[in-house]
Amino acid sequence: MKNEPQIMPNCFIGCETPFNESETVLFGAPFDGTVTFRPGSRFAPAQMRPDSYGLESYSPYQDVDLEDAKIHDAGDLDLPFGNTAHALGAINEFVSHIVQANKRPLMIGGEHLVTLPALQAVYEKFPDICLIHFDAHTDLRMDYLGEKLSHATVMRRIWERLGDDRMFQFGIRSGLREEFIWARTHTHLYPFNLDKLEGSVPLFKDRPLYVTVDLDVLDPAVFPGTGTPEPGGVSFQELLHALCALRGLHIVGADVVELSPHYDNSGVSTAVACKVVRELALTMSTFS
Repeated sequence: MKNEPQIMPNCFIGCETPFNESETVLFGAPFDGTVTFRPGSRFAPAQMRPDSYGLESYSPYQDVDLEDAKIHDAGDLDLPFGNTAHALGAINEFVSHIVQANKRPLMIGGEHLVTLPALQAVYEKFPDICLIHFDAHTDLRMDYLGEKLSHATVMRRIWERLGDDRMFQFGIRSGLREEFIWARTHTHLYPFNLDKLEGSVPLFKDRPLYVTVDLDVLDPAVFPGTGTPEPGGVSFQELLHALCALRGLHIVGADVVELSPHYDNSGVSTAVACKVVRELALTMSTFS
């Protein structure tokens, strides 16, 4: 019998559990219709799936394997690139389906605005939810060039749903002066690094959490493949340590956004993004 050519599975490594048997549902939201600098994050989910096979499904950091975590890869949503409202509505509808099936959504963006409809859907089931936000940017503008729906405004729109004292922002090092002033009285903003994350963990005990990772929280020396690189970011090891510090918490939804793979032809940024997804997926699976 002749050797047949191997075809790469069209799913993220270790995420082959059928939907009905899964506890976490991974899916792609390939949308970047409101980016303020360099587009391209809509190509991230499709690029990450084949590149994930450069990893192992086992994490030696957490001593857990994706194949034991009951994760289903549902593929990418088919989103209308030119219609922001319809794209956000499709994401909200799909995440609602996941949550109503008593499963956890893990979304791969796409730009950061995709977090808004996902969190809104999770909020409907968990109205006391808190948000942990890793990012280089505040994303707290009231509008961007008159547009209220933008990846530069996403955290302000989320605050309008959650209210004060339920958003915890880490690694922030860029934004308007007005955003930083506003955050002092409305969010918990810990700028420049992730040092305060571990000390904040007791605040989240028994609270449902949504975790959003904008990959530009990483220094562009580690992660150049993003639309808005911001020098001065954290290392991969620092982000990994922060994600592992969340083990055992009640994470009911999460996302990883803002990889734009074609800005890093080496493929290193995509590899970093895949590893962040793996570690976050495994962190989510540790709640009991």
